[in-house]
Amino acid sequence: MENSTESPQSVEHNVYFEGKVQSLGLHTDKGRATIGVMKKGTYTFSASVPERMKVISGILDVKLMDAEYKKYHEQDEFEVAAGTSFNAICEDDVAYICFYG
Repeated sequence: MENSTESPQSVEHNVYFEGKVQSLGLHTDKGRATIGVMKKGTYTFSASVPERMKVISGILDVKLMDAEYKKYHEQDEFEVAAGTSFNAICEDDVAYICFYG
């Protein structure tokens, strides 16, 4: 991951998976959040804190801990427990927002 900055007053730019997943991070009145994009592909993410993800556009096929894959469409949300990881498959490009904590 490459962060251009981590100051609470500025926007963080995060780059993962050789640039195929990118997000912009900011601090909101509800805590830390990122809005990002995923190119077509298969990814595994780790969550160090609880996360709530909402699909903005596209379809995200997600496998949470000890569960089967489930498709999340535009406006669908899912939660990820702290200390776990999840798999995501994007058949096409996906945009999302993620809230932490």
